[in-house]
Amino acid sequence: MAIKDVETFAQAVIENVERVIVGKREAIELVLVALLCEGHVLIEDVPGVGKTMLARAMAISLGCSFKRLQCTPDLLPNDVTGVSVYNQKTGEFEFRPGPAFVNILLADEINRATPRTQSALLESMGEYQVTVDGVTYPLPRPFLVLATQNPIEYEGTFPLPEAQLDRFLMRISLGYPSFEEEQQILINLRRRHPIETIGQVVDGKEILRLQPEIWDVTVDDTVRSYIVRLVQATREHYDLALGASPRGSLGLYKASQALAAIQGRDFVLPDDVKRLAPYVLGHRLIVRPESALRGRDAQTVLRSLLEETKLELGEAES
Repeated sequence: MAIKDVETFAQAVIENVERVIVGKREAIELVLVALLCEGHVLIEDVPGVGKTMLARAMAISLGCSFKRLQCTPDLLPNDVTGVSVYNQKTGEFEFRPGPAFVNILLADEINRATPRTQSALLESMGEYQVTVDGVTYPLPRPFLVLATQNPIEYEGTFPLPEAQLDRFLMRISLGYPSFEEEQQILINLRRRHPIETIGQVVDGKEILRLQPEIWDVTVDDTVRSYIVRLVQATREHYDLALGASPRGSLGLYKASQALAAIQGRDFVLPDDVKRLAPYVLGHRLIVRPESALRGRDAQTVLRSLLEETKLELGEAES
């Protein structure tokens, strides 16, 4: 029954968000997977393809609080976490929460913030809390960070370090719409923006009940072994200077469970792993400079590994 609840919950959200974001069902599903896994998503794409609208539509559909943080070089860590202000009447310091105290936080153009400010998000993303002036404050739950960056324009940016990238469960891209989809977008925007017409369709707090249920989705020994062998292959590939960490294998494992639940299954298929691997592992791999000069990139290497790493049915009963 719990898996059916996950499917019903997810389909209601997906259908509602699709009224705003046309033709990007897979991206919507992936954000829901991250939410169910208590993970975070890096959206890497050019401006104007609907990254902010996706975050807003998701928050409205869930009935969750939403804030947009525009990252700039002069943004300070306290601008993210909050600040203690001295109250002259009481003679005490009072904490004023920052944008991080929200259910869905959109960190727009995160690579324009300085490394010091980027690191302010680390604790909130990993521990669901922030520490200001030595005092720790818990963040609201559920908590999802959707960070965006432009993959083309690098002038005046601060590339995310590996430790920060590893905090994101997935890196996704919306991409340009097809000819038919772009026509539909123009039709939808004739009078007013669709974001103004949608409302809440589920109780966002249900996420907290559904998140533990994801662990009950069955992962056969064969599929679990396949995940581990795929991740370990990234650490041994000649073209890669750095492979995926155990956090990557855990992320792929749990994301596969969440995707199966969204599709109404209580078991994970190898195809779930193959579908999610580029999103979960791609940003965790570092290509050797000499391989990059030969035109190799992380996604190219990952595609070859997916072809080479076979499911060994002899490791468990199929």
